[in-house]
Amino acid sequence: MQITSEYLERAIEQLAKLPGTGRKSAQRIAIHLLKQNSDYAMSLAQAIVDLKEKVTRCSVCGNVSDSDPCKICDNPKRDPSAICVVEEFNDVYIIEKSNEFRGRYHVLGGVISPMDNIGPDKLRIQELLKRVGEDDQVNEIILALNPDAEGEATSYYINKLLKQYDVEVTRIAYGIPMGTELEFIDEATLSRAFASRNSF
Repeated sequence: MQITSEYLERAIEQLAKLPGTGRKSAQRIAIHLLKQNSDYAMSLAQAIVDLKEKVTRCSVCGNVSDSDPCKICDNPKRDPSAICVVEEFNDVYIIEKSNEFRGRYHVLGGVISPMDNIGPDKLRIQELLKRVGEDDQVNEIILALNPDAEGEATSYYINKLLKQYDVEVTRIAYGIPMGTELEFIDEATLSRAFASRNSF
């Protein structure tokens, strides 16, 4: 095949690296961008640059934010007594869409996975214990990790460590099918799971 534009080919190669985007989808996106006016392309490029340069991590919960602390941690209307522990920052967005949880969050940054060489020391577990130990308002930790083998192992590990503190450890209910990731759960199912959570 004769390549008519090295720049188009380079754009396709980069777009094809995006998750869930194959070469054909990348080609369609690149051609779509090529047909747009320069303002659109520059706005998109600037949004990507801002994403990398201006988005930070909250030093309290580990969520992505434009400020530190994030708007959730800094919101006096949020319930300080409950901390919801999630795997990744995108799980915060999913739970927030359900409008069921009014407390605060703690993002671990992953789960324990020996196969991927991820141990407890590579997660934000010690930061969670520090939060619980230093804040006497916290009386419930809700574990909202994916219900797969790694999520279960991480939940049991955290539950064991939290036994030294005077907090109730709960988990979202098993209304979520095993092996399913939170980002694929509909809002109604997630809302019911929060409403019917049980003690760990």
